[in-house]
Amino acid sequence: MKNCVFCQIREGKIPTKLFYEDADVMVFPDIHPQAKTHLLIVPKKHVPEFLFVEGEIMREKLFHTVQSMINKAGLRDNRYQIKINGGGLQDVNHLHIHLLGPLPVA
Repeated sequence: MKNCVFCQIREGKIPTKLFYEDADVMVFPDIHPQAKTHLLIVPKKHVPEFLFVEGEIMREKLFHTVQSMINKAGLRDNRYQIKINGGGLQDVNHLHIHLLGPLPVA
């Protein structure tokens, strides 16, 4: 989508430091981090929100990428959180999964 910030990142129109990238998914730091590590896992194809994810392969790819980023960021045994906003709650109308950690003990 033309006005989507994540699509513009995908197209290189907005520079960002990619933590990970492959043909289907990109991972980069949130510009307003809520934890020491705050990554966004984003499908490259414009998907408005969680309800619009199509196909088992994409769901599997997203979950595998989240698992991989937990390990790569050193969060495996270090209190992490995974968040997906939808239904108009997201700031950017392009599916993105938040990975945050380590989180303080409540």
